[in-house]
Amino acid sequence: MTEQMEREQPPEATGSPVYVYGIVPADVEVNDGARGVGDPPAPVRLVRCGTVGALISDIDPDQPVGRPADLYAHQRLLDGVAGQTPVLPLRFGAVLTGTDAVTAELLDPNHDDFAAALDELDGRIQFVVKGQYVDDALLREVLAENPEAGRLREEIASIGDPMAAREPSIQLGEIVNSAITEKREVDTRQLLDAIDSICVATGVRPATDELDAAHVAVLVDVDRRAELEDALGDLGQKWSGRVELRLLGPMAPYDFVVAAAPEGE
Repeated sequence: MTEQMEREQPPEATGSPVYVYGIVPADVEVNDGARGVGDPPAPVRLVRCGTVGALISDIDPDQPVGRPADLYAHQRLLDGVAGQTPVLPLRFGAVLTGTDAVTAELLDPNHDDFAAALDELDGRIQFVVKGQYVDDALLREVLAENPEAGRLREEIASIGDPMAAREPSIQLGEIVNSAITEKREVDTRQLLDAIDSICVATGVRPATDELDAAHVAVLVDVDRRAELEDALGDLGQKWSGRVELRLLGPMAPYDFVVAAAPEGE
């Protein structure tokens, strides 16, 4: 059977709205226990078209989609899949009218692009490296490096009354925030220098906390994961007591490739 004939095979089901999570190779086998969005969570299945497929589940048209629980279920499912096979995630999912629409509006018109992107991701996985400053150590570092910050801290301590110390407290806060921003840029660059040669690609994420030292997404070949962990271990030792490093993942490659939902979704 030719690939074109395979694409023309009817989908497994049609007629009811479905939620689409992401794109995977067509030969993926979906775990019987896989569950997605909805209340109760709906079983997940695969709609195939040629060499690619879409992970979907049925939804109740009377039940809104987009609750925090749904977003968590979407991410959890794709992160679990990403640990086993290449996946092109839809960032927030898409709701289509049925499995016919999944094939006609999503898989068939984008088949070759999806297949090429999945081939590019084969054998690769995304992680996120998160570094967070140790609060007390960071403050000591700023005070040691900035005489004005030290002077303001002593002034605040001598005043005693929080209301009377409001102005120097604001000034100290501005100095500390500016110092953290500068340190974050330097430390993020140091992190990237330590891992760039190991990774296929990297991307700096915005800070999510004022104590973030670095927040970097990385795409790495699966067989180089140990090298990444070793490099982070070496940097973690260098930063011991100053920055706490965590490696999060594997996860779906949101930072490097995201499948586009059909126009209007």
